[in-house]
Amino acid sequence: MKIQDIGFCIILAILLTLRKERWFVYAGLMSLTIAIPLFAKWVFFSAERLTWYAAAFFTIAVLSLLFTRRQTV
Repeated sequence: MKIQDIGFCIILAILLTLRKERWFVYAGLMSLTIAIPLFAKWVFFSAERLTWYAAAFFTIAVLSLLFTRRQTV
């Protein structure tokens, strides 16, 4: 487990406790923003991980929005 994995787990745990969907989207966008320069510098392993983290953040945001909207209707 690398330092970026530990950071992802910590951020994910914090965001799951706060339950703010918009922050998951911001975290996903930040992951993609950080990944772009890494792809340009040919650091593919870290950049690929960051894109997977972004996908995880976006998926959690969408699922959270779907379940909260379904409960309120």
